[in-house]
Amino acid sequence: MRKVPVGTAIRVRTPASSANLGPGFDSIGLALGLWDEYVAEVTDEPGLVVEVSGEGAGEVPTDERHLVYRSMLAGWASANKFSLLGGLRSSAQVISYEIAMSLSFVAVFLFAGAMSTSAIVNAQTKLWFIILLLPSFMIYAVSMVGETNRAPFDLPEAESELTGGFHTEYSSLKFAMFFLAEYINMVTVSALATTLFLGGWRAPWPLSIWSGANEGWWPMLWWLLKVFAFLFVFVWLRGTMPRMRYDQFMKFGWKFLIPAAILWIVVVAIGRYVAINNDLPEWSLAVAFIVLLAIFGIIASAVAKKRRAADEHVPPPPETVDPFAGGYPVPPLPGQRLVEPAPVPVAVTAGPEGKEAPDA
Repeated sequence: MRKVPVGTAIRVRTPASSANLGPGFDSIGLALGLWDEYVAEVTDEPGLVVEVSGEGAGEVPTDERHLVYRSMLAGWASANKFSLLGGLRSSAQVISYEIAMSLSFVAVFLFAGAMSTSAIVNAQTKLWFIILLLPSFMIYAVSMVGETNRAPFDLPEAESELTGGFHTEYSSLKFAMFFLAEYINMVTVSALATTLFLGGWRAPWPLSIWSGANEGWWPMLWWLLKVFAFLFVFVWLRGTMPRMRYDQFMKFGWKFLIPAAILWIVVVAIGRYVAINNDLPEWSLAVAFIVLLAIFGIIASAVAKKRRAADEHVPPPPETVDPFAGGYPVPPLPGQRLVEPAPVPVAVTAGPEGKEAPDA
């Protein structure tokens, strides 16, 4: 046992307590990888006495890189080109959408004033962050579907393109383990969404008016209902939405979600700074954010309408096309016809027996 000098600050990590996930959730917090972290200072009192300061900072498990190893190694070990392509797709997809997911957390941390899960839940006592930070929730909702490789973002397992993706060569229990990991990941991201945006274990309005709504076993019921609602949406999307094209999916992540998340962080930081310096209530920020989103939506729709009008005035392709104009044969587009090649004159010479023969 190592002696610690008096006055040394140490960190104590324990499974997430009921302050984070509600009464009776200690074991669930351990299963989800949520921890409380306390800062303690050793004193000179007899025995092991520490002065604990600060609030438990539950660590949010945002790292999804283990999914990259799962998919990439499974596809590479199969010695199958479809499996390898599925593993590469899954790796690129997880890395791309993990960036947008992480950026969606920044606005939550700014408004909660801490990275503690218990502090985030307590900050949503009056107003849930799904209302106050709606763009962050929308970015997270899209990213969590992309992270879990669920439809319409199940490109690594596209049956019409890759047979079965990275798990093509796996069957029986090995196949079941892949899908068990997928559904565990769905529960994890749903629990995070509940904690960060839906008030955690707190009762929804108007049930929150009742003083006993957040006591006893009720918090566990509210939390589970919110998680099951997200799981229902996962299944609903899989049976409703068509699969996207892979290039469209990656373009949407890198050219829209990530820039939108960065821009939203800037807006939230400015709004938070103004609210703190002027003692503005949270509902006023919500109204300001809604007005900004409405203005942005109007501008975006006008730009999209202008682009559609420009696309409609694109000159039609020529009726005739030379397939060898670029140096290699190109098939014609619908409505086009190929240019008939000009006849090539053939020189004729006399053969050895006086017969005319074409010149070689």
